[in-house]
Amino acid sequence: QVQLVESGGGLVQAGGSLRLSCTGSGTRFSTNTMGWYRQAPGKQRELVASILTGGFTNYADSVKGRFSISRDNPKNTVYLQMNSLKPEDTAVYYCNGLRNSGGTYIPLFNSWGQGTQVTVSS
Repeated sequence: QVQLVESGGGLVQAGGSLRLSCTGSGTRFSTNTMGWYRQAPGKQRELVASILTGGFTNYADSVKGRFSISRDNPKNTVYLQMNSLKPEDTAVYYCNGLRNSGGTYIPLFNSWGQGTQVTVSS
């Protein structure tokens, strides 16, 4: 059973920064493409950042240039550095493994962590 634990969220003013962490058990992050999702109230969960096993990263247009995903394989941890935060970044953030399905990344693990709340005030 894969267990994911996200942390690092909080309340921050617009323009501020946060660093999210995701640790896991029951799987080795080093063998998986990993990603960060977010879900704002009333909206669908969206993938905002991904990192391949080799370190290549990709970002949603809405966060490109402001967010940075990284991984520490020995610690089985994935990070999301968020800078220049905007009120529209307010959401619960989750991590998950990713798999390619017809050219689109979809969640790898059926189970999700509790997420970590990020709230950006204007």
